[in-house]
Amino acid sequence: MGYSESRDIVAKTYEEINEKISKGKAVVYTAEEIIDLVKEKGAEQVAEEVDVITTGTFGAMCSSGAFLNFGHSDPPIRMANIRLNDVEAYGGLAAVDTYIASTSKSDDPDGYGGGHVIEDLIAGKKIHLHAWGPGTDCYVRKDINTYITLDDLNEAYMYNPRNVYQNYNVATNCSDRTLYTYMGKLLPRMKNATFSSAGQLSPLMNDPHLDTIGMGTHIFLGGGEGYVTWQGTQFNTQVAEKNGVPISGARTLALIGDLKQMDKDFVRGLNVHGYGTSIALGVGIPIPVLNVDVVKRASISDEDIYANLIDYSVTSKSRPVLAQYNYAQLRSGTIEYEGRKIRTSSLSSYAGARKVAGKLKDWIEKGEFLLTEPVKKLPEKSFVKGLAVKE
Repeated sequence: MGYSESRDIVAKTYEEINEKISKGKAVVYTAEEIIDLVKEKGAEQVAEEVDVITTGTFGAMCSSGAFLNFGHSDPPIRMANIRLNDVEAYGGLAAVDTYIASTSKSDDPDGYGGGHVIEDLIAGKKIHLHAWGPGTDCYVRKDINTYITLDDLNEAYMYNPRNVYQNYNVATNCSDRTLYTYMGKLLPRMKNATFSSAGQLSPLMNDPHLDTIGMGTHIFLGGGEGYVTWQGTQFNTQVAEKNGVPISGARTLALIGDLKQMDKDFVRGLNVHGYGTSIALGVGIPIPVLNVDVVKRASISDEDIYANLIDYSVTSKSRPVLAQYNYAQLRSGTIEYEGRKIRTSSLSSYAGARKVAGKLKDWIEKGEFLLTEPVKKLPEKSFVKGLAVKE
């Protein structure tokens, strides 16, 4: 059985779908739109009529950054200490290559970081580059102080080791003090709860076992085109499921894309108050309708996707699960726990996710975006190890 096949009879192939896309005849729906269509017509008929289902998410993805190549100055320099708008970039690559990470932070009290540098580059702004080097016989310059734009760079591409988490925790705070976390501000005594997923639109919720997503999958990344390069870090398949999807953080993807194609509307630097800097990204993945199973998985709704409520005041790795809620409940604005009402809010933008899925749908309908069959399937079994610390 080939990689593009499922347990049932294959309805279409990648080649057939791409041929329809190229001719402008592909039928495309978003993962949100497909829910009602399946209720109306049934999965079998939808599988016959629809060619592609688009997904989307737009939220904080801390494990992100960009490789940049500045080109050589005259005389040349081997950069060992690099700052971009006063944000530290990695100086351990070749002479004028660097990696700027989204969570690197400047001394700016307003919380300017690597994610903001990337956003400003995409926006066409001038970036202050200050770099130092040891000085060698072949790289004699020891200091460079100048301004660059994205157009000045030879190459600039985003490479993100861990994006589009497949589900995640719902965070609350049972303690008597306010907590500032990567899940946002958590008020004491369970006065609020935060979550971070596009739910029924989220890419890995709609293909939970990655039957169509793998190494080489063509994606929407930050307003431009990108690809899946590998499984993301902390890729975990050993988690409990409900209605066929994980109820906690599970699979992730490593992604790559050209910064020069991207749109600042889908790439935003973040300052998470009391925690640090990050970046918000729009990511969309097309799901080819190869068979009925694909449609059944992609028609899952927020009512059927659950996540665990976790107490973030517990400092140990193994935080207890307090309860489970579906995303329809979470998006309603309040949930109930042991008789008390808790206000809920999302750290990811559902409106942004809808915009990503819609943009990708538009590209495909216009014949501007073809699908790629993965060249390698991502692991079917993987679990996350912890770090052993000697006291």
